[in-house]
Amino acid sequence: MVHINRRALVSAVAVSSVIGLPSFAQAQVGTGSNPIRIVVPYPPGGPLDVSARAIAEAVTPDLGNVIVDNRPGAGGNRGVTYLAQQKPDGMTLCVGAVATHAVNPNLFKKLPYDPIKDFQPITLIAHVPNVLVVTPEFQKRTGIKSVQDLVAYCKKNPGKLNYASGGNGSAGHMAGELFKSRSKIFMVHIPYAGAAAAQLSVLAGQTDLIFDNLASANANIKAGKLIPLAVTTSQRAAALPNVPTMQECGVADFNISTWYGLFVPAKTPAPIVTKLNSTIVKALNSDALKARLAKLGGESAPCTPEEFSALIRTELAKYAEIVKVSGARVD
Repeated sequence: MVHINRRALVSAVAVSSVIGLPSFAQAQVGTGSNPIRIVVPYPPGGPLDVSARAIAEAVTPDLGNVIVDNRPGAGGNRGVTYLAQQKPDGMTLCVGAVATHAVNPNLFKKLPYDPIKDFQPITLIAHVPNVLVVTPEFQKRTGIKSVQDLVAYCKKNPGKLNYASGGNGSAGHMAGELFKSRSKIFMVHIPYAGAAAAQLSVLAGQTDLIFDNLASANANIKAGKLIPLAVTTSQRAAALPNVPTMQECGVADFNISTWYGLFVPAKTPAPIVTKLNSTIVKALNSDALKARLAKLGGESAPCTPEEFSALIRTELAKYAEIVKVSGARVD
């Protein structure tokens, strides 16, 4: 009979566990032939893509070679689905956003991923406020100078005004429908194939107003081509300190932003999650990266994985209400 020394066995397991921890950390070092990838589920050039590239550059000293892999399609669903299918080894991350993890799960009847079960949050990157904008020509034509004016006008003229958005289920669409619901007014929704086309329609006078992403609207605001009436977040935006919030304008319980952050596949070992969080949070807290995000209209918002997870659950519930009110479906 073979006698097993239980104390020696326990000691061996403990040692092997400790020895195993560095292997998790070593798995997160990107090389030329095996880089760490940050998947961006949107085309190159947008705020999420630019942010991901800035982060990749900032964490290179700690994580080695980090590249950005753009996988756009299906409103962001293609890219995050791809992440859910990868090995949970810390070598593939993805930028997920309010669309992929809060709006789309309520908008699509069926998704190839579960926003909670299939991902491990790492950290929030930033919040980018949306901003309600009109043109100077619109103001001259209607006399609308504020959100209060807009609400009063719509109540006297239901259905006369319209608002553009980047498509059914987009952040601009959700903001517009929440505004209508909270203010008890009616405006016609005109969806476009993307936020850029929607903004152009407002600038050309084809549509009346838009809840635009601050990152894309800011240049035209500075140029005087668009006039901001309010931001959609609960706090004023640092980039527009003199512009009130929707709540300050009398629209109760209104808080919408385009938030985005980093995820890895579910079941990624805790030591890897901890290392990725500490490394990326350090980068996001740097003055250099804060400045780069600010140029995109974003406000750096690093946090713990637990805090990010709690935000996602809260946002899922909030957008369930907004999608129901809007009646929007895409499948």
